[in-house]
Amino acid sequence: MQLPHSFVERMKGQLGADYTRFEAALEQPAPVSIRLNTNKLQGEPSLPRVPWTQTGYYLPERPQFTLDPRLHAGGYYVQEASSMFLEQALRQHVDLSQPLHVLDLCGAPGGKSTHIASLISPDSLLVANEVIRSRASILAENVTKWGSGNVVVTNNDPRDFGRLPEFFDVMVVDAPCSGEGMFRKDPQAMNEWSDENVNLCAQRQQRILMDVWDALRPGGILIYSTCTWNLAENEQNIAWLADQENAQPLSLTIDPAWEIEATSLDGVSGYRFYPHQVQGEGFFLSVIRKAGEYEEPQRSSKKKKYKLTLAGKKELNMVNDWLLEPERFAWVQYGEVISVIPENLFEEVDQLYQNLYVIYAGTEIAEAKGKKLKPLQALALSQYLNKEAFRIEELDLESALRYLRKEDIGISGNSNDWILLQFKGLPLGWAKQVGNRLNNYYPKEWRIRMELPEKLELESWGV
Repeated sequence: MQLPHSFVERMKGQLGADYTRFEAALEQPAPVSIRLNTNKLQGEPSLPRVPWTQTGYYLPERPQFTLDPRLHAGGYYVQEASSMFLEQALRQHVDLSQPLHVLDLCGAPGGKSTHIASLISPDSLLVANEVIRSRASILAENVTKWGSGNVVVTNNDPRDFGRLPEFFDVMVVDAPCSGEGMFRKDPQAMNEWSDENVNLCAQRQQRILMDVWDALRPGGILIYSTCTWNLAENEQNIAWLADQENAQPLSLTIDPAWEIEATSLDGVSGYRFYPHQVQGEGFFLSVIRKAGEYEEPQRSSKKKKYKLTLAGKKELNMVNDWLLEPERFAWVQYGEVISVIPENLFEEVDQLYQNLYVIYAGTEIAEAKGKKLKPLQALALSQYLNKEAFRIEELDLESALRYLRKEDIGISGNSNDWILLQFKGLPLGWAKQVGNRLNNYYPKEWRIRMELPEKLELESWGV
């Protein structure tokens, strides 16, 4: 690995005698880690744990994740271990039992968004945003597979959140950066690195932070992270923001055995992950609290005009038993699609629709086709799916992968039913039996394109 000269010189000054170990670590394969969706996969995996999260585990080697139906079912997420440290910032400085409004500003592809969704309460709202349209679609796919149902995916520039003053209790800004911490995983990041790019990234990060700051409530928490090691993109940016806005830097309690490096600059605490010290990639995280105390605005007595439209009683009666706890949800309809959002979040979600470009919200349940309703993919993957309302067929590994490739598979029987197909008890999606033919309704844009090998194996991991 040919590291940029100025990067090497800076890191030698930053690490001193530890630089040799750091450089050697960059020549080693990157660790592989996953985070379980405990609403879908139960059990204690027979794997080493990622120590700073309750649901993260290391794998001994990288399997063919594409050929694991449990991944497509949202049973787990493949996530870099260092970035799971976000959990510590949330657990130590946020009351996760309370209803919260949380923004994951730079959400794609979905690692932090699905992690946050697992930590917040069902009555909380997560807005997972991505500024790049193609990446926002990937974010929506991963959020849908996770199935928590209280997430809204948006495709907006950070400055657009200025239209939502004091809306969020918590903001997570995993800022676009120069990518130093990804050098061994992504050689392209190393090729694009330069001192000039570091400075440009630092300036862009400051603009992003200022663009969204007004949307954070007084007393709210901002968690800032990057995958870089330099001061300009990390401590200096947060120290600058804290000084500009009179914000309070917050520290975290960390186990010395984790070997995370705690740093301090102008009273701002930071936490750095170096590959020669932790089993993970390069990462930085810092937390600050906005000054002041939030006061709930007075509710207006004027009748509100909503952008969301509630579903009709006829449609509602047809799908009401498709969900567990259907009374928890507001049933809304746009066009032919019936969706649900948590009832307690209806006004907030409507406010998002009025101010942002929303590409996905809650859980899409069904598509109305005349007098008939077609169940949608998000329903199959929802944590609130009522399986008892449907005919279920369990698939073996080969049949599950053929289904995920959107190929024909054989199912016994002769009927005209919607069938919920699952693998090891995890729903994968829908098929429609028409006589002795089975129509595959797996989303075309999600299908596996990889050819299946002759021999198929799947690690159990004890779950």
